[in-house]
This record gives sequence, structure tokens and C-alpha cells, in this order.
Amino acid sequence: MMPQRVRLQYKAAIQHPNSIIGCQVKREPPNSTERYTRWINNLTSEQLITQVFTSYGPTVIMPTWFCSQEWFSKVGKFDESGKGVPEDLLFFYHHLRKGGEVFLVEQCLLLYRYHPYAATHSVLESTIWQHRVQFLEERALQHWTSFTIWNAGKQGRKLYRSLSPVNQKKVVAFCDVDKNKIKKGFYSYEDSKERPKPKIPIQHFKDADPPFVICVKLDLTGGTFEENLESLNLQEGLDYLHFS
Repeated sequence: MMPQRVRLQYKAAIQHPNSIIGCQVKREPPNSTERYTRWINNLTSEQLITQVFTSYGPTVIMPTWFCSQEWFSKVGKFDESGKGVPEDLLFFYHHLRKGGEVFLVEQCLLLYRYHPYAATHSVLESTIWQHRVQFLEERALQHWTSFTIWNAGKQGRKLYRSLSPVNQKKVVAFCDVDKNKIKKGFYSYEDSKERPKPKIPIQHFKDADPPFVICVKLDLTGGTFEENLESLNLQEGLDYLHFS
């Protein structure tokens, strides 16, 4: 911890008593998890809430957390079932369900070390995926009457298959930039028990209707995806949510 961490986060916690207070971090080694570190340090106050569904997990990372004892007790204890349980993610979701807020002190107050044998790597991706889909359905999809999945590839199709039958029926289209996928015209859900099997149209992203659940990884296409998204003049949290 940097010497000023407790003082600055305590001050923020007094002003935001129902919040988990996070901070920016410096990664060690410096070049480890570069995309993740950029994400941690550059989220806006709005994105601290709108981007809670991504594969990165909590929008303020657990090693930076600071909150009052009173709020911690209201949320409840960590799930200590053992190895393989994403206890920080589950606590973060409970925190949000209780009406908790998220606040970031925009200073680097923590040296965050990376090593390949960290306990976080013991949590199965499939376990985290299941919790994330459930939280997305609970917090967002139940309020939408229809939506488009942005990515007709592996991740988008995986999300579609993971949804409840009710939410699968809300998917009006996949959208993409891949001409071959668009040319195919539709995605057929072969594992469905319905007859005839559902066929979901595949459109170019400019022809698709919001809201979108976006299954394209951020900061991975040299800015191309971000430019495409920005060209639509949409509002994050209202017109789209990031899931990857």
C-alpha cells in the first residue's frame, strides 16, 4: 500500500458510506496484464456500474477495497466455501443487490503484484461465467423486452445458449462485422428442443437494433471495435452493456 492509501480511502468512505471504495493500481511486473490494468485505472464513475458484467469481474478490484464495518455487515460475509469459489465477485454482486455504490479514488494507492499461481486462478472460468450470466439476467435482461447480441462468433453464441428460455426468446438478432457470418444469414440453435429449431438473424452492426449485449473484448482490436461502437452514438448502460 502507498502511505496515503488509508487516509484517502477513509475520507472517500465518509463521503460515500454505502460504497465500496477502490483506487488505481500499479502492476508488478509492469508489463503483466496490460489490458486489465488499463481497464482498472481508466473506468469512469458511470462505467463503475455499467461494466459490472464483464469477464474482468468487480469494477474496483478486491485488493483495493475499503468500506465501513457497518456496510460490510449489511452486505454479509464472504462465501468461504473454499477453493474454486469466486468470493470477491459474489460479495460484489451482493453489495450491488443491497443498493451499494462504487467509488474510485483516482490515485495509484496500491502496488498490485501478479504471479501465475495466485489463488484467483483456481476458480474455474465456467463457474464465473455461470454467475455472470445469472447476474446479467437479473439486473438487466429482465427489464428488456428484446435485445441484440453483438458478436455472432463463439462468445456471442455461448451467451445465447447460456440464457434462460425466456431471455433466449428476447434475442432478435446477432450482429457482427464479419462478412462471412453476415452472409450466412442466421444462427441455428441446433441443441434446442424446440421444433422448428430457433434461427436467429445475423446482421451488420449498423443494421441492428439496440439495446446490445456486447460480447467483443475491449481494447483488443486496435480501436476498430470502439470506433464502430462510437459511430452509433449510443449511451452505455441504456443502449448497450459490455459482457466480454
